Amino acid sequence: MAHIALGVNETDYPGISGPLIYRAETARPLSELAEVLLRGPSTLSRGERELIAAYVSGRNECTFCCGSHSAIAAVQLEEDVEFVEQVRGDLDHAPVSPKLRALLRIAGAVQVSGRDVTPELINAARKAGASDLELHDAVLIAAAFCMYNRYVDGLGTMAPDDPDLYAHAAKRISEYGYLV
Repeated sequence: MAHIALGVNETDYPGISGPLIYRAETARPLSELAEVLLRGPSTLSRGERELIAAYVSGRNECTFCCGSHSAIAAVQLEEDVEFVEQVRGDLDHAPVSPKLRALLRIAGAVQVSGRDVTPELINAARKAGASDLELHDAVLIAAAFCMYNRYVDGLGTMAPDDPDLYAHAAKRISEYGYLV
């Protein structure tokens, strides 16, 4: 049960859904930020950006966001959730491009502290082909998901155990986005 009364059935509105309904005036900018970062124009695919969100959420141990964005990344990348779990569990040996691996390392550094993003990490990502825009977006996605994760967990919202619920939501979000 959430730490505050959200005014919704948490089973019907798990994770971030309940708090977004509870405070609609903050829901809009939070949803718009997710829409721009994860679905807006970018040289990174939607799946790659969702993978960054899932990676950071997993490192933050945010069950709801990790489950949600892992499922969305799998849909967007036309992979299965096991692929996403492999990336999250063993980045060094995961079957991703050197550029994405370098961006995920940067996202992991941001998850710990923005000050952990070193010139060496940036140079490695640039050497792997990352543009300044991709570096910017990887850092901002990681920072935003630290906030989203803390929002969800700080309010003690419910995270479903059923992977099918995440898969169903992933299909809907992949098709319609975060502003519905």
